[in-house]
Amino acid sequence: MQYREFGRTGWQVSSVSFGAWAIGGTWGTVNDDDSMAALHKALDMGVNFIDTADVYGDGRSERLIARLRKERPSDKFYVATKLGRRVDPHVAEGFTRETLTGFVERSLKNLDTDTLDLIQLHCPPAQVYYMPEVFGIMDDLVKAGKLRHYGVSVEKVEEAIKAIEYPNVQSVQIIYNIFRQRPADLLFRETLARKVAILARLPLSSGLLSGKLTAQSSFEPDDHRAGNRDGQWFDKGETFSGLNYDTGLAAVEQLKPLVPAGQTLAQFALRWILSNPAVTCAIPGGKRPSQIEENMVAGDLPALSSDELAKVRAVYEKFAYDQVHHRW
Repeated sequence: MQYREFGRTGWQVSSVSFGAWAIGGTWGTVNDDDSMAALHKALDMGVNFIDTADVYGDGRSERLIARLRKERPSDKFYVATKLGRRVDPHVAEGFTRETLTGFVERSLKNLDTDTLDLIQLHCPPAQVYYMPEVFGIMDDLVKAGKLRHYGVSVEKVEEAIKAIEYPNVQSVQIIYNIFRQRPADLLFRETLARKVAILARLPLSSGLLSGKLTAQSSFEPDDHRAGNRDGQWFDKGETFSGLNYDTGLAAVEQLKPLVPAGQTLAQFALRWILSNPAVTCAIPGGKRPSQIEENMVAGDLPALSSDELAKVRAVYEKFAYDQVHHRW
């Protein structure tokens, strides 16, 4: 496993880390024993950074990570969680001191800790990025010892560019994968200049870039890949990167011949992400140890060559550019 500097925090984190959305829910049936085995496998393979949120299984994901801390007391790993999606109605005016403080207290309890390593505003309404008082509340929570650092998780590049104007934003989490390449155009240049960490979420595009999905694949009713293809539950871009499913499958067929012998498409896709030096870590999810093992191997593989990068870009421009590039 390779490690990279996490913004200005002084942390060194695993380049492939653990995304804990799937072990909380909305990815079909999940078993806590399997989830714990997956978390343990991640630590065994050198992972030292786990990303979760208070809404993943209504706290289930956070509580599993608290259990991991108890079962691996000698392992040092950082936990990033998120807040804000529980604001109801989900409007900017709901991001008050009382509400945000309550969310922090709940995550502290779920994670069974006195101080959160990192908390991220969780895809709030765009207006929030123009409310300096919200970031002032986060600063105050740091001063109070409730959190060490904070960042943002965004839907759109423009939101991230606005967010990093606030001096204490340490990280940006954004969808970045072979089918969502726009963050590299401008955002990454700005985050490198400001030493802001980048967490690449949905690195495998909701499983499309695993190469294991087909036109016949079925998804359970509580799996967002069944219920959110047109944005019925939350932002459409969170499901298959906003790309039409059949178009995504066709693009995958064009990518498969590019994968070197001995690697999987998932590993190739993660290598592509880590080829950009602006990326701090990719955070693929997984509900079983076998998935984790496949993903984490990518953390010790070399970056893609310029020729490989050019061929991937050609696939993106042919299949994904028109559908996604200017939307997010």
